[in-house]
Amino acid sequence: MPIAESNGISIYYERHGSGPAILFVHGSGGHHAAWWQQVAALREEFTVVTLDLRGFGKSDSSMSEFDGQDFPGDVVAVLDTEDLTDVMLVGQSIGSVAALRAGLLRPQRVSSVVLGHSLGGISHPEVKELAAADRAEAVKLPVIDRLLTKPFQQERADLTFLFQQMGTFNVAKMADLRNLDTNGPSLEDIQKSGVKVAFLAGEKDAVLSVKTVTRAHELLPGSHLEIVPGAPHSMYWETPEPYNAAVARLRHTLSTPKEAV
Repeated sequence: MPIAESNGISIYYERHGSGPAILFVHGSGGHHAAWWQQVAALREEFTVVTLDLRGFGKSDSSMSEFDGQDFPGDVVAVLDTEDLTDVMLVGQSIGSVAALRAGLLRPQRVSSVVLGHSLGGISHPEVKELAAADRAEAVKLPVIDRLLTKPFQQERADLTFLFQQMGTFNVAKMADLRNLDTNGPSLEDIQKSGVKVAFLAGEKDAVLSVKTVTRAHELLPGSHLEIVPGAPHSMYWETPEPYNAAVARLRHTLSTPKEAV
C-alpha cells in the first residue's frame, strides 16, 4: 500500500498509468476513489495520481482535530515521495486551495495548477467579495442541490446515492478545511512562482458562479479559463466525459516549460 509521510502523518495515495503527470486533490466529500471515472479515462495517456488528505479515506485519521493548513503538506509529501516533476495538480472545490498552496511550495515539481470550481484561496478583495456573495446564495439550497443538478439526481439515483456515500468514509469534515483560505497567496505570489494556473468551472455551478470565476481569471495575468457547458459543481462526477476532456486539454496546453523565475 503506497504511503507518503507528511510530518509524521501517513498519507495514502495511488499511481496509475504513465506519461505526463496529473495529481488530483479531492474536495470535502471525496477521497482517492472519487476519481474512478478520471483514472479509467486518463491513465492510458497520463500518469494519474490520487491521494487521501489526512482525515480522509485511507490516510491517517487518528488525530483529535484537523487543521486545513496541513493539507498542502500532504500533497507535497506525495510529490516528494514519488519524485514527480512537471506535474499538473487538479483540485476539486476546496481541494483546489490545497493544490495551489502545494504548487507554490514545490514550483520545481509543479508546472501548473487547475482550480476546479474554486478560486484557490487567492487573497484579493474583489474576488473574495464575489465568492462570498455566491456562497450566500448557495447556502439557501440543500447540500446535494449545490453539488449535482436535479435532473441528474432524478435520472441517476444510483450514482447520486454513491456520491453521497463517498463522504461516509471520511473522518474530517468540511469545517476542518475552511481555514485553508486563511492567509492565501496573492496574485503577485502566484506570478512570481512561475506556476501556471487554470480555472475550470461548470456553467451550472451553484456554489461558484461563472461570473466570479471569469473575473478571477481576468485579474490573474497569464491564467487559463475553461467553462464546461451544462456542468455542475461536482462536474467530475456528473459529467465526467467533458470534465476529463478539459483536464486532458489543459495538461497539453499547460505542458510547455514555464518561464524561469
